Amino acid sequence: MTDAANSYPGERLGLPAQGPGSIGRIGRRIAALLIDYTAATVIAMAFLAYDPWALPYEAGWRQFAPMIVFAVIQILFLPTAGGSPGHRIVGMRVERLGGGWTGLWRPIVRTLLLILVIPAVIWDADQRGLHDKIAGTVLIRA
Repeated sequence: MTDAANSYPGERLGLPAQGPGSIGRIGRRIAALLIDYTAATVIAMAFLAYDPWALPYEAGWRQFAPMIVFAVIQILFLPTAGGSPGHRIVGMRVERLGGGWTGLWRPIVRTLLLILVIPAVIWDADQRGLHDKIAGTVLIRA
C-alpha cells in the first residue's frame, strides 16, 4: 500500500489514476452540474412558469421548480443512461461501487442528498462526496 502523499483519488477503490474508469475530477463535476442545472432552469421556465427574477414571496412553490426538475432529471437518467445529461456530455458516468447497475433506490438517495448540497461538498480522499458514499456509488470517467 502506498502512503497518502503518493496515492491518487480512487486508488483505494481499485480505480486507475487517469483515463476511462478513473474518478471524475472537480472540473468535469462542476461542468456537469452547470449543464444539468441550466437545462433544469430552462425546462422550469418553459413548462412550469418559473420566473428567475420573481421575489420568493411572489413565486410560491415555483421558486423551487428548477430544483424539482433537476432532481427528476437525475433520478430518471442515472439508472437508465448511467449518468445525467451533464455527466454524459462531459464524459462521466455514475456506477455502483464495485461495478454494475445502480438500481432504482441509489439514484433517489444520491439525488436527495445532492440537492441538500452539504453532503456533496464533503469529500473523502477518493473525491467521493457523502452523497456517493451513502448511496454506494462512484462518479467515474467514461
